[in-house]
Amino acid sequence: MTTVLIADDQPMQRFGFRMLLESQDDMQVVGEAANGAEAVRMVEQHRPDVVLMDIRMPGLDGIEATRRIVAAGDRTRVLIVTTFDLDAYAYDGLRAGASGFLVKDAQPEELLAGIRAVASGDAVVAPSLTRRLLDAYVHHLPEAARADQAVVEDGRLAALTEREREILTVIGQGWTNTEIAERLHLAESTVKTHVSRILAKTGARDRVQAVILAYDTQLVTPS
Repeated sequence: MTTVLIADDQPMQRFGFRMLLESQDDMQVVGEAANGAEAVRMVEQHRPDVVLMDIRMPGLDGIEATRRIVAAGDRTRVLIVTTFDLDAYAYDGLRAGASGFLVKDAQPEELLAGIRAVASGDAVVAPSLTRRLLDAYVHHLPEAARADQAVVEDGRLAALTEREREILTVIGQGWTNTEIAERLHLAESTVKTHVSRILAKTGARDRVQAVILAYDTQLVTPS
């Protein structure tokens, strides 16, 4: 059973999410929060597997709420539900530790699949879509800011082998495991092993965070 907390300031949105989730035999809604502060408190109380997190909420917004939930170090993972025209917000949410994001007008089956993926430890956002989002946002960062980030984050790459650094680079470029296996002439099981080691060595929570790391350290630059 996957437990879910819904955090959204719109009652009708929360109601819609609840109705959908409660129609599933493998999901249970453990609570609803109308703002970020409530979400943080309710996560401490219920320790859900997944939080469906809105970004724009009164008081404590979804970005800061995500940051606090992730910083607590519990098993709860955050799935941000937003719109793609808010690229900067989505990027900030991922950097805060969210495991991915979806659009609010996503099909019901997409939302359900996203929740299950996040609960199992995967990222929700497709690598190619993640790259387009980060390209759109990072392209507008001042060069000095990018350089500063690279200096701060570069130490996280020190433990990687040459092959792992290569694979992290192409993950940042939006390659799937299948594409990596085909283009680098590796078994897909070997690629999965490399990806797992990259996440462990860099402290990235999932593939989305690995993409962000690739950008921060300038292994990948905006197109």
